[in-house]
Amino acid sequence: MVTEDACRILVVDDDPTVSEVVARYLERDGYDVETVADGRTALDRALAAPPDLVVLDLMLPGLDGLEVCRRLRALAPVPIVVLTARGQESDRIIGLDLGADDYVAKPFSTKELVARVRAVLRRARGPLAPSGPGAPRVHVDGDLVVDVAAREARRDGTVVTLTAREFELLAFLMRHPGQAFRRDEILEGVWGFRYGDTSTVTVHVRRLREKIEPDPGAPVRIATVWGVGYRWQGVSHEVER
Repeated sequence: MVTEDACRILVVDDDPTVSEVVARYLERDGYDVETVADGRTALDRALAAPPDLVVLDLMLPGLDGLEVCRRLRALAPVPIVVLTARGQESDRIIGLDLGADDYVAKPFSTKELVARVRAVLRRARGPLAPSGPGAPRVHVDGDLVVDVAAREARRDGTVVTLTAREFELLAFLMRHPGQAFRRDEILEGVWGFRYGDTSTVTVHVRRLREKIEPDPGAPVRIATVWGVGYRWQGVSHEVER
């Protein structure tokens, strides 16, 4: 049964069978689901009644999923899980570049999709730092201030627009200054997946650098550790909120 405060999910897929199955499983998990079959209608519905998350097929008639993803991301930081045909790596990476939070390749397990939706929503809303008296809530690195409890990042006093995954990645790295992480360790620590496509991490790091680095081409905060992964090399310290 759908409760009053159930998360609203917009499913965008032109295959009615896929939409019906996905909607049924999401509704069983307690979500309020709306389905649409094309990109333009999806944008209209997202504007009229902003959803908590969008499940978006990339192969859509007319306005394709990549363009829908780009326009949705320009409107608001709504979490997006994209559906891609297996083997479409380039589209998957472009989708992540445009701001998608996660992807599931077709043919997919419906249980896996529901689990990923649940994980994206949990990370978009849940706490990122330990609770309790004296728990650090704010990370500071020069002009970059990250308030974990408020889920807000500011650079030189201006709010930095981040997706849920970008914020989670930023907080994760800033919590461990100077420590090098492999991409698979970041995938587990931020996405919660022990196994998966680590190119997701690479794409999110690139997007994050574009938003927080003085010069993304010569990063001074998120360093690449060749043959390993990444580390926060900025001067990050924690203060109580």
